[in-house]
Amino acid sequence: MRMIVVAALLAMWSTPQATAKQGGISHLAWMAGCHELRAGARVTHEQWMAPMAGMMLGMSRTVVRDTVREFEQLRIETRNGQVVYVAQPSGQAETVFTGELVSDTLVVFSNPSHDFPQRVIYRKAGSDSVVARIEGTMNGAPRGTNFPMRRVSCTGGSGPPS
Repeated sequence: MRMIVVAALLAMWSTPQATAKQGGISHLAWMAGCHELRAGARVTHEQWMAPMAGMMLGMSRTVVRDTVREFEQLRIETRNGQVVYVAQPSGQAETVFTGELVSDTLVVFSNPSHDFPQRVIYRKAGSDSVVARIEGTMNGAPRGTNFPMRRVSCTGGSGPPS
């Protein structure tokens, strides 16, 4: 099943550079920087430090008007020779997702035993955009959400939400 999902993702999102099955963290330099998603009064900022010493540090914050609704501490690192994504949302316990595909334009992480999501995906969308996606099964039904983000300045994005 896992291979079918990865194959479907590659077919859907493939680019010439997205053919590597498993690259190292250095292949994810395209994720480094600050990204923003705006939807009305809701603004999400996600920031990733460039790969260094086998690790990327990231963080995310979602604000609605003047209230923080969610925040997340993130890491991409190598454990036992495998690239992993470590998420710690809003102060909860961390969850580890294993890298199934790591390339210069696409990365797919999975944790089939996690409640939701079971997969976290990032896809490079041009020079100024990244699409993050979470997907899996919730209450027996398949679910998925895309988060199209555009690159912004790391000194505050494009301002506070309206």
